[in-house]
Amino acid sequence: MQHAGAEFQGRPVRTWFLFCIDAKFGLDAVWRGFSTEGMAVNPPISEKPVRFAVVSAACGALRSGRRKAATIAAAALALAVGYHVIFGANGLTAYERKRQETHRLNQEMQGLQRENDLLKGHVDRLQTDPNAIEHQAREQLHYTRPGEIIYALPSK
Repeated sequence: MQHAGAEFQGRPVRTWFLFCIDAKFGLDAVWRGFSTEGMAVNPPISEKPVRFAVVSAACGALRSGRRKAATIAAAALALAVGYHVIFGANGLTAYERKRQETHRLNQEMQGLQRENDLLKGHVDRLQTDPNAIEHQAREQLHYTRPGEIIYALPSK
């Protein structure tokens, strides 16, 4: 004896997987042509609630397992991204190191700029002031004027 097919809430029951999809996401229009209509004899009424409960429990366990796996994957991804942000090649620790190095190099550059300005001033004096030239010649080359005597004392 064949029946018109098993029905749930006025719709033909699909296979258990398609039924789970249809019940969860409401995909009636997609699976409308696929039904168990005319394929088998309906089980006794006493088995229908048990079968529905088993299918429903299987779908719930499947969804729960996927949800836990997705939560764990999202947490692992968040930890990996956080680790990369802090310790990665361009992370916060690298940024702090580079900031300190930039500060040190700026201070060194300012010191060299001051020294450069002093040397430029010395060069300008040597090019324009005859007394500066004489002072430099006496200091470095130990030159004397005619009639002067230099006494060199032994170093201690």
